[in-house]
Amino acid sequence: MSVKRRTLLMSLAGAFALTLGASGMAAAQERPYIPLISKGFQHQFWQAVKAGADKAAAEFNVEVTFEGPDNETQVDRQIDMLAAALAKKPAAIGFAALDSQAAIPLLRQARSAGIPVVAFDSGVESDIPVATASTDNIAAAALAADKMAELIGGSGKVALVVHDQTSRTGIDRRDGFVNRIREAHPDIQIVAVEYGGGDHLRSTEITKTLLQANPDLKGIFGANEGSAVGVVNGVREMKANVVIVGYDSGRAQTDAIRSGLMAGAITQNPVGIGYETVKAALAASRGETVEAKIDTGFYWYDAKNIDDPEISAVLYD
Repeated sequence: MSVKRRTLLMSLAGAFALTLGASGMAAAQERPYIPLISKGFQHQFWQAVKAGADKAAAEFNVEVTFEGPDNETQVDRQIDMLAAALAKKPAAIGFAALDSQAAIPLLRQARSAGIPVVAFDSGVESDIPVATASTDNIAAAALAADKMAELIGGSGKVALVVHDQTSRTGIDRRDGFVNRIREAHPDIQIVAVEYGGGDHLRSTEITKTLLQANPDLKGIFGANEGSAVGVVNGVREMKANVVIVGYDSGRAQTDAIRSGLMAGAITQNPVGIGYETVKAALAASRGETVEAKIDTGFYWYDAKNIDDPEISAVLYD
């Protein structure tokens, strides 16, 4: 082979390699980046939401990251995460607000930059999110109230241990339960609404204090995974005879229901929440219209139906 021909072939090979490299870079650039900022990582619920997001990422060829603060009291940490995600100029962003108002300035920046925001699990008090993928927490908590009323015979004293009073989930689950009791079960008295930050240790101590102050308490509603687990632990430690109704379905709760310590709980569809968040965010980033409210559903489960296929499919233990 002549030197001239060899040089030509090498040049063509180099050009082909550059073309392939450029194509690969273009493909990487075309793959949308959608970060999801959750409320935390400490509960199995959030791991299930992440699984749903990862499923959608694989199906739609999207780069997804999923992060949250160490616990659900770290509002400032979550805001820092949101700011860092927005600085990367994503195609869209998913956000589960710990504080329904604190993030609004950053979300305004996202809107100004043309970055669609999809709220998930917990909405914000703003019209900035193009969609919210979540459980109808008011309706779900109202169902929990009806179940509690049935389980305690329609009368007596009950209390609530709620994760917070700043997020939409905390507010809606509290109000959904309290308002349903007041409207439909007038012989039931709510003696206390306490807040444990979604931390099972704090919620345990709160429960023990409630039981000491109200020895005739008939029921306690734990409004999220950490709250409900704390209620279970507090009742167990105090050896109290109290009806426990929970929310979410991590392993500690399903074990408590199987053992009879917890009467029943509301389970969400966290995999569906993660999946629908990514799906809606991708559609919004392409300028497509998305539903403003994406209802991902909820179910009541107890020892009677916990192994039914419809229920076992949405448990996240």
